[in-house]
Amino acid sequence: MAGSSGVVEAVGRSPTHSISKPTLGSIRLIAGLGVADDAHQGETAEHLSHAAGDPCGPNLRQVHLIHAELHDELRQGGFSISAGEMGENITTRGIDLIGLPLGARLILGGYAVVEITGLRNPCASLEELQKGLMRAVLGRDDEGRLIRKAGVMSIVVSGGEVGVGDPIAVELPPFPHRRLEVV
Repeated sequence: MAGSSGVVEAVGRSPTHSISKPTLGSIRLIAGLGVADDAHQGETAEHLSHAAGDPCGPNLRQVHLIHAELHDELRQGGFSISAGEMGENITTRGIDLIGLPLGARLILGGYAVVEITGLRNPCASLEELQKGLMRAVLGRDDEGRLIRKAGVMSIVVSGGEVGVGDPIAVELPPFPHRRLEVV
């Protein structure tokens, strides 16, 4: 996966804690904080359920990324889903986000860098978008373990503008690699 590359297919942000994020031409990432003008921007937990549990805990969910291939899979399954609707800030294409190890870094557009902190745990709000969507973003592997396909969460290591069409490069952490867990 080192050296693999992809592209930014869409970007979005929302100043409110809504499930969907309107898409834009570009967003600005701020090191240590997240997406400028997004409700989840901050050093400490900003996601409502996380802030309720530990409001002083670190914000490991500054930027939410989903692979566009998931949208393709959902559309083939009869869902009408487009970028930003499931709350992601960045929609990627060409990178197996779910398969990345903990600590992998994505270089977005050559300047901005995010570090993967874990998997997004899909929440019941997805059902508000379309009935059956939450079940559709869950699966089982060959050993029967739950697979969460609703994207990954990250922190901003280096800020900058990220826009539609920007290249994405993957930088893997040193071995041994650790599997992503829910954050």
